[in-house]
Amino acid sequence: MRNTLFIFVVTLCFAAIGSSSPAADRPNVVLFLADDISQEDLGCYGHPTIQTPHIDALASGGLRFDNAYLTTSSCSPSRCSIITGRYPHNTGAPELHTELPAGSVLFPQLLKDAGYYTVLSGKHHMGKNANVAFSKISKGKGPGKEEDWVQILEKRPQDKPFFCWYASTDAHRDWAINDDAPKYDPADVVVPPYLVDSEKTREDLASYYHEVSRFDHYVGQVVAELKRQQVFDDTLVIVMADNGRPFPRCKTRLYDSGIKTPFVVHYPNSVKNGVTDSFVSSIDIAATVLDLARVEKDERIQGVSFAPILKDASASVRDVVFAEHNWHVYRNHERLVRFGDWLYIRNNFPDQANLCVEAYLGGAGEDLWAAKEANQLSDPQQNVFLNPCPAEELYHVGKDVHQLKNLAANPETQQVLEKARGLLTKWTEQTGDTIPENPTPDRDAPPGSPKKDRKAFQYGEMPGESSGATNINHPGPLQLP
Repeated sequence: MRNTLFIFVVTLCFAAIGSSSPAADRPNVVLFLADDISQEDLGCYGHPTIQTPHIDALASGGLRFDNAYLTTSSCSPSRCSIITGRYPHNTGAPELHTELPAGSVLFPQLLKDAGYYTVLSGKHHMGKNANVAFSKISKGKGPGKEEDWVQILEKRPQDKPFFCWYASTDAHRDWAINDDAPKYDPADVVVPPYLVDSEKTREDLASYYHEVSRFDHYVGQVVAELKRQQVFDDTLVIVMADNGRPFPRCKTRLYDSGIKTPFVVHYPNSVKNGVTDSFVSSIDIAATVLDLARVEKDERIQGVSFAPILKDASASVRDVVFAEHNWHVYRNHERLVRFGDWLYIRNNFPDQANLCVEAYLGGAGEDLWAAKEANQLSDPQQNVFLNPCPAEELYHVGKDVHQLKNLAANPETQQVLEKARGLLTKWTEQTGDTIPENPTPDRDAPPGSPKKDRKAFQYGEMPGESSGATNINHPGPLQLP
């Protein structure tokens, strides 16, 4: 009898161990973070030329988000915002090349503390204080920093769930063409109306297309390895970018070309296939991953879990999203609120051109500036040269996909304008956003201007610094009044 009871108890213990295995109760997570890719530039979002078959397959078997917004369209602040689940001015690292403070909340660290094996490979750009979140850090290999992603999976511990932060440098300038992706014919590119349709611009876009496809190639390599290890069905896969394409009026800007990210989620255990129009913010990733991993959400995380949307594409966790544009080589302080069909931008430094270095780099930038000198710009192509800039911009995104027609002064939209102003003011107050009195100055000079002394450059006051925003955890408005 005693032997029978002993065998029964042991059997139950082994059954319990098996049921709590990494795959059984907590998902593995792979976050693919591209560098400088706009939402519209993937096949699954309807691009007629760019080939992204592996991401398209994840979308067809998972959920494609059509209204996923970043909190900023700038490299390091965007990454710092994602990893903390906080708005840039709340992270303490709101401007380009600023680093997260010690002691910041880091959702991969919470996973690590809960037993996950955590890896960062590729582009880091968050500062040394983020290193504590990862069991392993690799600089990546190859022109897009993706070539060791499969190798890392092969060598991972087999007794732990894993989290991979796979961050490519595709598609960041300068271009690096190789045999991992198609080489595109400039005749086949789609030139947006705010760029000059020229040979240089088309060649520039064709090279960008190549790097987008190379990112997709390595997404496919990792997916194949997950399937080989028979863990694909137990792995939450997220595909996204840190900001928009590195072209004029895209990267750093608050139009959809800069701030709207591709966002594909694949996880057979929880995701119902389809497409959703529900709003999500990049600060919601931390809350969602922790939710699915059954790890308690830190009170400092301002984002909300979008797990309900994964099961029901019509579900909603927020009615509004907010974003910010701070210093990125050039002084700036823009704020965005997006709700319904409306996108509203407030520019707190309107008495200047709204520039970034991507506005004049490469063939597209060169020809845009050349057209300006020749007085041959169309109205949409004037945007980066406007000085002063509009203090307020309001767009109906359903009717104006490129946000070219500013309706802020239209008498018929004044009620919407007042609602947008109120939402943004409330968010500013609740999250502790501030306009610096001594902002970071321009580091570089635009083409045709005297060069600035980079050695003399110093950061100024950060947004949110005077209000102690790093100690404020309020998420701002989530629902419309």
